[in-house]
Amino acid sequence: MAETVRPLSERVSAPVELALPEHVDIARWRAATSADIDAIWDLVLAISRVDHPNFLAAREEVAEDFGFSFFDATTDSLLGFSANGALLAYGTVIISPGRRTLVKSKVSGGVHPQWRARGIGRVLLEWQLGRARQQLASSEQTLPGWIQAYADERAPQNARLLEHAGLSVARYFVELQRVLADPIRGGELGEGLRLAPYSAGVSVAVHAAHDEAFADHWSSQPLSDESWASFTAAETFRSELSFVVYGTDAAGREQVAGYLLSTVNPDDWEGAGFSSSYIALVGVLRDWRGRHIAQALLGAHLVASRAAGHDRATLDVDTDSPTGAVGLYTGMGFVAAHRELVFTREF
Repeated sequence: MAETVRPLSERVSAPVELALPEHVDIARWRAATSADIDAIWDLVLAISRVDHPNFLAAREEVAEDFGFSFFDATTDSLLGFSANGALLAYGTVIISPGRRTLVKSKVSGGVHPQWRARGIGRVLLEWQLGRARQQLASSEQTLPGWIQAYADERAPQNARLLEHAGLSVARYFVELQRVLADPIRGGELGEGLRLAPYSAGVSVAVHAAHDEAFADHWSSQPLSDESWASFTAAETFRSELSFVVYGTDAAGREQVAGYLLSTVNPDDWEGAGFSSSYIALVGVLRDWRGRHIAQALLGAHLVASRAAGHDRATLDVDTDSPTGAVGLYTGMGFVAAHRELVFTREF
């Protein structure tokens, strides 16, 4: 007889009450509110300039969490203040609304660089992991449950903290960069395929295509309508640097076969040392793979980004991507720059 998988509510032990951390340097802990967005953003920037100066979060990225229905700041966030009211630490714990094959609780946050190595991050993370367990234990689904966190390899203290808390490295993502002054080669599209600029009118179709294209990728779950709308409406999103390839099937019906969506954040450029576009999402549906669609999308983006005056194009990719994406990108002139470690604890 096949073993019955118990629901997460039975597999994950979680504290009924979650006590606030205690630390001599933190005079007050409390949940975040939308009024704290600017203070949190300032702290995120201070952390980012030390840990990964080439990638700085935009204010809207901090603010968007407070608009999501699946984020309750009163239970899913924590801020730590000094005696004079300065924000020294922040943490969020967000359970993903997309749960097709996995229930995932993502832990994010940090401590101001001037207040590190005092144990603040340790007690904050303990609280976050307790909240993540509560989130997973609230699910009656029989899917795997993960607590997930990210750490840039340029900030090894974060990796050590996560390892000490019982999380393990599960995956590596590498940042790739492409110098746009170099010759650009794109793939030729075959019969029944056409490339077109992205427009808001195809947003729903591209969203559906993205969820389908990434269904076989590690950890990927469907993006909620809220998350998709927030991404495509962001000030950093660039429709003029984004493209869609349409394919015509045997019945003569045209559908999205592949897509590439891009963002630009000029705040990144000083720390990176160059101007750039960022390839945020790129995918090809399974039935259309092997027809040079990704190469055509990348070639179109590189040409458009160069025309916009950028020095480089950048992206992040799973080093163990099932589609062999790393080889695709390096074959088109991208080179590795930095790595990010993905930590998980599985239930």
